[in-house]
Amino acid sequence: MLKIFKALLALIFPLVLTLLAAVWYLNSYLNKPLPLRESTEVFVLPVGTGYSSMVNLLAERGWVEKPQLLKIYGRINPRIAEIKAGEYRFEEGMTVAESLAMMRLGDVVRHQLTLLEGWTLAQLLRYLDAQDLLEKQELSLDAGLWLQLGISEPLAEVPEGLFFPDTYDYYRGDKASLILVRAYQRMRRVLQEEWEARAEDLPYANAYEALIMASIIEKETGVAEERAEIAGVFVRRLEAGMRLQTDPTVIYGLGDSYQGNLRSSHLRDDTNTYNTYRQNGLPPSPIALAGREAIHAALHPAPGTAVFFVAKGDGTHYFSATLKEHEAAVRRYQVQKRRADYRSAPPLKEN
Repeated sequence: MLKIFKALLALIFPLVLTLLAAVWYLNSYLNKPLPLRESTEVFVLPVGTGYSSMVNLLAERGWVEKPQLLKIYGRINPRIAEIKAGEYRFEEGMTVAESLAMMRLGDVVRHQLTLLEGWTLAQLLRYLDAQDLLEKQELSLDAGLWLQLGISEPLAEVPEGLFFPDTYDYYRGDKASLILVRAYQRMRRVLQEEWEARAEDLPYANAYEALIMASIIEKETGVAEERAEIAGVFVRRLEAGMRLQTDPTVIYGLGDSYQGNLRSSHLRDDTNTYNTYRQNGLPPSPIALAGREAIHAALHPAPGTAVFFVAKGDGTHYFSATLKEHEAAVRRYQVQKRRADYRSAPPLKEN
């Protein structure tokens, strides 16, 4: 019996040693840092790439030695081979095991982009088209956009102004339309929240009209403390049956024909449906993306008597209750003190 035991021990002991050595070697291999050339490198795993092909890609980069060993490891541990496609950021010091775990968990790189207040839909679409990591799409500027986004009952037929300006996360290969859907849904939520908390007796038939007003406020001033005052002026004009007479709506209606100089002939143009010098009430649609602050101001206009305002040339405005006071302010700020750096509002950041 003793002889049998000694024989078995002599047979098993080398196997155990071999197994322990293999485990130690594999553990050392998996915990070896990837030999990255830079402190941070990006690895893109295409959709449909299997575990074995992924190992080949790592070997082609020179990041793993003995790729066959890694493939065998994936066969004896199928769970580690359940990798997800996407863009991964490998950091200096990251081990082979950590990179495999990252791809199994799908811990892909998240990117960000920012939609700015005051952008038109055309500017927004150009910006999205310029993002190299997004999938390219030919998106419509008119009502056809809703079909492309899969939105069946939008707030309005015209998509202008219906996307909330904010910072959005996305992943490499996402479609631009996904960003727009999220921005539209966010606008609906914000607009509904602000509409439900609105002040009383406002001259808007619905939340969409308030959004139109908010877009005008957004274009008229970039000074936070002025938004409610601007809103108050326009609300009092609507209530008094006065025309809004706001340049940004005229400029929007001119489209690409506007060359940076608003002429008196533009203000007399009856064919421009956004010409609030000739048309009564609000324009047909928003003229830009409006942020929450502008929407809040449209729904909480500041009380007062002012029905006029004029740009002072530093981005702020002077408010007047009478035409006589307004004309004096125009002479003071726009005639006598016109400067080369004069502007009616803070400059808008372009995409």
